[in-house]
Amino acid sequence: MITTYKLVCLFGLACTIIMTLIPSASSIKCFECNSNIDKNCSLKIPPDYLIRDCARNPEGIAYEMCRKITQTIDFEVNGLKPDHRVIRSCAYERHQGDAKSKDCYQRSGFGGRQEVCSCQADLCNNSNNIKINFSILLASASLIFFFSKLVS
Repeated sequence: MITTYKLVCLFGLACTIIMTLIPSASSIKCFECNSNIDKNCSLKIPPDYLIRDCARNPEGIAYEMCRKITQTIDFEVNGLKPDHRVIRSCAYERHQGDAKSKDCYQRSGFGGRQEVCSCQADLCNNSNNIKINFSILLASASLIFFFSKLVS
């Protein structure tokens, strides 16, 4: 028989899980830089002074993701010397590839190529794109704890 305590615990658990799955209204934070201007932009994890709160944009665009573009110019073309650049920014439009496309796509042309990656977590436009959502981790631990109490 389920007691009132168990019902309250299940209700609390359900509320916790639902709240972790609802996206928050806060804006996303991304690294914003160009390695042609600041060489620190090409670091695996850029320094904190390159972090930008994407809610603050003069165009009034609602940014919802971060983007990292890696450009390579293989040989001199149109007056551009061979070069490698990393550009990180806030973004609002995801690449509309086929259903199997990943969050990255590549483009190439005469003398160069680029890889464009988009992601939807704070500071995800660094090289380490794996982020743990601690809210979901907490909800999962709570779920295991409360179900173990119900069974015993």
